[in-house]
Amino acid sequence: MKKIVLFWAIFGMLFSTGIVLAETTTTLKTEKIKYPKGIRNVTSVTEVFGNGQQITHIIIEFNDKVVNSQLSRDTFAVPGRTVEKVYSNTQPEKTNIVKDGKYVIIELNPKDKEASLRVEGGSEIGFQMKKVTSKITQKEDILFTNGKKMEKSIAILENNKTKNLVVENFKQFVFKDPRTGTSVKYNLYIPKNYDRNKKYPLVLFMHDMSVLSEDTKTTLLQGNGAVSFATPEEQSRHEAFVLAPQYSRQVVDDNGDITSDLEATVNLVREYLPSKYSIDTKRIYATGQSMGGMMAIVMNSKYPDLFAASYLVACQWDDKEVAPMAKNNLWILVSTGDAKAYPGMNAITSELIKMGGTVTREAWKGDYGEGQFLESTRRLAAQKTNIKYTTLEKGTNPYLPKDANPGSEHSGTWKIAYSIPGIKDWMFSQTKQ
Repeated sequence: MKKIVLFWAIFGMLFSTGIVLAETTTTLKTEKIKYPKGIRNVTSVTEVFGNGQQITHIIIEFNDKVVNSQLSRDTFAVPGRTVEKVYSNTQPEKTNIVKDGKYVIIELNPKDKEASLRVEGGSEIGFQMKKVTSKITQKEDILFTNGKKMEKSIAILENNKTKNLVVENFKQFVFKDPRTGTSVKYNLYIPKNYDRNKKYPLVLFMHDMSVLSEDTKTTLLQGNGAVSFATPEEQSRHEAFVLAPQYSRQVVDDNGDITSDLEATVNLVREYLPSKYSIDTKRIYATGQSMGGMMAIVMNSKYPDLFAASYLVACQWDDKEVAPMAKNNLWILVSTGDAKAYPGMNAITSELIKMGGTVTREAWKGDYGEGQFLESTRRLAAQKTNIKYTTLEKGTNPYLPKDANPGSEHSGTWKIAYSIPGIKDWMFSQTKQ
C-alpha cells in the first residue's frame, strides 16, 4: 500500500512541476495479411509536403533477391496511382543506385490526385485523414537471382505495414504548465545524434486553425511547417530541435482574444525544454501559419527578447500592438490575394518602421523555381534590415487555380512557405544578442 501511495505522490509532483509525460504511440503499424509464397511484407511509405501527407512509394519485401534488370514500370500496377519507377534494393528505401536485392521499391507520382491522404471535401475546420492503404497487382513475372520465378498474378496485394518518414522521428508529449494550469500536447524532434555537451537551436512551429485536434500528430500531417525542419537533409544543414504543439481550441482570433495556451507554450519554450535539453536559448526561433503566425506576433510583442528570429506566414494582428517587436528579426510571407494577411501586414510593417524597424520588401511569384527562390532569398538576406517582407503574387500559386478566392490564396501560402531553404538559412544565421 505504501508503494502505491508513493507512486501517486511522485506522479502528482511531476505534474505540479510541469514535467511532461510521453504518450505511447506507434508509427510503424503491422497487420497480419497472408501473402503469396515468397513475399514477406508490403509497406506503404508516406512523406509530408507543403500540401500534406502522401503515399510516395511502396516497398515489397521478398524472401529471395530480385533481378533488378528484369523490373520495369509495368511490373506492378497501383489503382489510382501512376507508377514512376520500379527497382530492387538491398535496403528497404529509395535509392538512385539500384542493385539486386530482396526489396522492390515502387515509386509513385506525387502529383496524382489520389496521392493526398487528406479527406477531400472535408471542411477547413476539422482535419481528417484517410487510412494509409495501398493495393498492388503484379502484372509481369519476377525473376530471382537464385533462378526462381514468381509468375504474374491477378491477386491484389495490400500493405500490412505503414512507415511515415520524418513524422515517425518526432516524439509525442503532454506539458502541464504549472503557471497557467493549461496542458499542451506537443511533438518534439530531438536531433539524431543529440549530445548533452553541445548546444542546439530550437524551432517552434505553430499550426493554423484548420488542424485543431485532440490527435497530437495532426500538425505533422497537414503540411511541412514542422517536418521540413526535421528532414535528414535539413538537419545536415541546420541541426536543431523542432517543436510542434498541437492545439485543440483556437488560441488567438481576429478579435484579439487569446487563450492560456499561448502563455503555456511560451513557458514550455522558455523554461521547461531548456531545463531538460541542451538548448541554446540565444537561438530559439518561431514560425507559424495563420493562427500560428498570429501567435508568433503576440509572443514577439509580449516577449521581444524570446526569439532570435521569426518567420511569419499568412498572418496579421492589430498593428497598434506590435511596437515592441520593431527591432526583432522577422521574415514575412503573405499572398497579395489574401484579403486579411496582406493588408494586415502592410499596416504592421508601416507601424514597425515608425518604431525604428527597417524593412526590405520584394514581390515574388508563387511558381518561382528553386533557383529563383534561392537567388531572391540570398539577395534579401544580404540587406542590412531586420525585417524582410515578401509577397506571393495573386494567381501564381502552383497549388491553386489562377482565379482562386482569398481564402485559398491564404491557405495556399503555407503550401509554398516551408519549401524555401533560403529563408531557413537566414533564420538560423540569426542569434539573439
